[in-house]
Amino acid sequence: MSGPSLPGPTPKCKEGKGVGYRGTEAKTRKGVQCQKWADNVPHKPNYTPEKYPQAGLEENYCRNPDGGEQGPWCYTTDPDTRFDYCNIPECEAASAKLNKM
Repeated sequence: MSGPSLPGPTPKCKEGKGVGYRGTEAKTRKGVQCQKWADNVPHKPNYTPEKYPQAGLEENYCRNPDGGEQGPWCYTTDPDTRFDYCNIPECEAASAKLNKM
C-alpha cells in the first residue's frame, strides 16, 4: 500500500497546502531568515532531509513537509521562535496577476 500521491513540484507558487512548493523563498512572513533544514542550531528539527527525502528540504527554503493547512513554513534563525509560516502566493493568484500585465 502506497502513501498519498503528492502534487508535482511548483517553483514559484503554492497549490492547495503547498506540499509541492519548491521555490527559493527563505524568509518567514515576519521577515525572519529560515534555518537550514540540515542544521541543528538554533533549533533541532523534527523534519530533516534524511528523514523526509521527498519533501524537498533543501537549503533553508520554505516547505510544507507535514502537509499542514497553513502551507509552507520553516524553522527560524530566531532562538525564541522555533518555526513560522512563509508568504507564498497561491498559484491561481500568481497566474491572475500575470494575466493582468
